[in-house]
Amino acid sequence: MKRFLFLCAFLTALLVSEAQESVTKQGWNFGALPAITFDTDLGFQYGGLVNLYHYGDGSRYPKYDHSIYLEVSRFTKGSGINRFNYDSDKLIPGLQTSVDISYLSDRAYDFYGFNGYDAVVNKDWYDDEAADYRTRMFYKYDRKLFRFKVDLRGDLAGEKFDWVGGFNLLNFKLGYVDIEKLNKNKDDEDMLPPHDEAPGLYEIYRDWGIISDEDADGGFVPTVKAGIVYDTRDNIPNPMKGMWTEAVLLASPEFLGGEHSFTKLSLIHRQYFTLIPDDLSFAYRLAYQTTLTGDVPFYYQTQLITSVMKSSTSEGLGGANSLRGILRNRVVGDAVFLGNVEARWKFARFQFMNNNFYMGLNAFADFGRVTNKIDVDKSNIIVSAIYPSPLDSYFDNGAEAMHYSFGLGLRAAMNENFIIRCDYGMAADERDGDSGIYIGLNYLF
Repeated sequence: MKRFLFLCAFLTALLVSEAQESVTKQGWNFGALPAITFDTDLGFQYGGLVNLYHYGDGSRYPKYDHSIYLEVSRFTKGSGINRFNYDSDKLIPGLQTSVDISYLSDRAYDFYGFNGYDAVVNKDWYDDEAADYRTRMFYKYDRKLFRFKVDLRGDLAGEKFDWVGGFNLLNFKLGYVDIEKLNKNKDDEDMLPPHDEAPGLYEIYRDWGIISDEDADGGFVPTVKAGIVYDTRDNIPNPMKGMWTEAVLLASPEFLGGEHSFTKLSLIHRQYFTLIPDDLSFAYRLAYQTTLTGDVPFYYQTQLITSVMKSSTSEGLGGANSLRGILRNRVVGDAVFLGNVEARWKFARFQFMNNNFYMGLNAFADFGRVTNKIDVDKSNIIVSAIYPSPLDSYFDNGAEAMHYSFGLGLRAAMNENFIIRCDYGMAADERDGDSGIYIGLNYLF
């Protein structure tokens, strides 16, 4: 919330500056955003991000020659983001080159089971004021992720068709939530119960064999990808017209050293329409992702495959980058469908400290569902004193349907490329949670 208030104050300051003619940027330019938040269990977040752009002699402005993105933030209880991202079409002539190196530690990574509504989410179990309260960490586990990613894009046929390729090395380390760490310096009334008194869903799924011993601790997932892109956008950061369609095939073959071998297909279509020139546009995205062959580890099923990653993670469905307002990772399956529609209005343009700015408002609706389910083996389930609830407290077979959310967003863009995004989304169904505020960079698509 503190980060949200800082952003509002920052945007207000920009709005009162005097409007001037646009300037052409040359050389280096940067934008920065601090990270200041508080979470009862994770502690204070501190740090920030910076995005540096090099525009060369300015002849291609607002297109840049090089982009360097750095983010370092920490929660006092151990979670954190450490990310370096580089993007350029000048490093290798004729190729768009993107490199990402990240280490993401999450002390309370969201896990709600598999297959959307087929997995019951009981709010009372993590609401410490409810009569049936178990633990605030019931739908969490500890995840550490190291990622090294290289994406390439080059001309295939003319200016509209491109090929894409790349490789991605992911190393997942999973475990129980570190209750002792999170309880440090807490008052008695805020203490989390130990695992032997209140196990979470991750522990329960392990005991029941739904999560195998092989996958329970994580693993190494190397992947390679190849695909084609059809791109007629007039502006990459925020198009006013055109389309961006891609088909990407991703494979994790055994000879690369992973514990599993599988292939996945991702199809994404995005289209943009001008309603009022320069000021108002309508945009939508439709995406479908499925497993073609092999056995995908459960911890990889949250990954969303794209030709280029626009934020620190590309995961869901549910959360900042897919279904805003819906619980993060609420919709996980072997195949998923995703849709987003947005009306985008640029309501103010001005110059501030020799930089070009515009302010924008968004109205959006998001929707998605599982189209092919993960097989959940219930043959080893034993309801005991530790898990006293009946099975229908955990499973509602056949309940999966479309998940919907809607909301509003605010944008502040500097020099067309550094775009601060603040979205507030609300879930349409209480089974998906209540609402969420998301602050980061770039338009969603």
